[in-house]
Amino acid sequence: MGESGPMGEAGSGRARWQRDYEATQASGGVRDADFTTLSGDPVEPVYGPPDGVEPPERIGWPGQFPYTRGLYPTGYRGRLWTIRQFAGFGNAEQTNQRFRDILAAGGGGLSVAFDMPTLMGRDSDEPLSRGEVGHCGVAIDSAADMDVLFAGIPLADVTTSMTISGPAVPIFAMYVVAAERQGADVGRLDGTLQTDIYKEYIAQKEWLFPPEPHLRLIGDLMEWVGAHVPRYKPLSVSGYHIREAGSTAAQELAFTLADGFGYVELGLSRGLDVDAFAPGLSFFFDAHVDFFEEIAKFRAARRIWARWLRDVYGARSERAQWLRFHTQTAGVSLTAQQPDNNIVRTAIEALAAVLGGTNSLHTNALDEVLALPSDKAAEIALRTQQVIAEETGVANVADPLGGSWYVEALTDRIEAEAEAIFAQVRELGARRYPDGHPIGPMTAGLLAGVESGWFTGHIADAAFEHQRALEDGRKRIVGVNVHTDTIETPLDILRISHEVERAQVASLAERRARRDGPAVEKALAALAEAARTDANLVPLLIEAARIEATLGEMCDVLREAWGTYREPV
Repeated sequence: MGESGPMGEAGSGRARWQRDYEATQASGGVRDADFTTLSGDPVEPVYGPPDGVEPPERIGWPGQFPYTRGLYPTGYRGRLWTIRQFAGFGNAEQTNQRFRDILAAGGGGLSVAFDMPTLMGRDSDEPLSRGEVGHCGVAIDSAADMDVLFAGIPLADVTTSMTISGPAVPIFAMYVVAAERQGADVGRLDGTLQTDIYKEYIAQKEWLFPPEPHLRLIGDLMEWVGAHVPRYKPLSVSGYHIREAGSTAAQELAFTLADGFGYVELGLSRGLDVDAFAPGLSFFFDAHVDFFEEIAKFRAARRIWARWLRDVYGARSERAQWLRFHTQTAGVSLTAQQPDNNIVRTAIEALAAVLGGTNSLHTNALDEVLALPSDKAAEIALRTQQVIAEETGVANVADPLGGSWYVEALTDRIEAEAEAIFAQVRELGARRYPDGHPIGPMTAGLLAGVESGWFTGHIADAAFEHQRALEDGRKRIVGVNVHTDTIETPLDILRISHEVERAQVASLAERRARRDGPAVEKALAALAEAARTDANLVPLLIEAARIEATLGEMCDVLREAWGTYREPV
């Protein structure tokens, strides 16, 4: 090939990439697609320096350590990212219909949004749930709701992501029960449970217990899933909410990866093999509107994770060193003013995620700044991904921006900023736990940062500075502080009827009346007793879910055993 072509045997990295690509191609791992430009000119699978010149090790080639350019030698030629649209509203029946529509329209996976009572581990009939049932996601009170949520959707054949952290393990227990009731092989289930409790203390504020009991429950989940559901990912370490709370891109990356290192230390403290459990960790990032900064952030994330897993935590397998991540376009970038502009913002953010090598992607709807997405807005969000995949040609070449002076400089800068933050977090831990924390040094720093408000303080400072920049005009948002003249028509937004809450509460009462009350009491008593020991709680939660113990009942048992948490002022 020419100077930028991939062929030739000079250089071990280039030769290794060539062998890996050809082996993947020979095994049928390359899509049957038209890999040419719109004008019909062929494009190579990857581009790099001239023949005989190897890129710096920190850049490398796709599919090679440190994976700056992606996890696979084929890029998206092998497989496109999963189009995973986030959905949930009203009751389980309504959301089930939206799921069916998403799958019928070409969506490749499901992501469940839960309402606020569910996120807080409360039943729909509790006083604190009034007015919130079904409004920001779907209401799930027991395994019966989970049955309806996935009715007609074979759980063994579709990947399912559930965005919930505080009560994640009881919700997972209900998901397992729903799969059992479908007759599915639970061992074949595939998907992701968010579970990430650190980001709740840092940014989203939806916790149930103090940090240490939450970590105990997550450790139980990691052990049980590793033994019984090997394809399922029990943890999605979430930077999305950290960024939405106001952090910078480097803070999002650093705080998120530090959380991930904490969970690696948790697994190691349980005696788990890092090469066995690390592949079950995934990540969830924000794709914001600064196009090149976001691409650089994703590339730096893969590089940092691979290096730390290998050099600090001793991972030897490639899969244990891989950082797999889901991306969602930035909800905080959406504006109520001139909401049609949100389509443009979302498309740019989605394209950045793809050029950064995301493994799956959710695109926000134009009206989400005002309400849950309407059917029309959800379709536009889905079509945005499909246009990128089918029409733009960006999936034809692995890491097409690799080697760009600007992108590589941004990648290096974000990596350096993240490493400086890691050092600060570990120093926090060393001061708080001078004799060391039994789980590990990054865990010590995370807990110290949560206890002292260090993370929330830094995010607040970044958010304040951004707001000042908007108010004095240094940063501009079209339709908000610049180009505000418009011809605008009112949006037809989705509204959740209060009848949803009344019906959900009535259904819950009927369920309680029909179930075996003494059996539920016995199961909850066993859960309460085990919570005060070091027994694995996942089997007990699954058994409670089988007999229709409610989410609130299970979480209340654990609250009573472990107490509640109030963050420092």
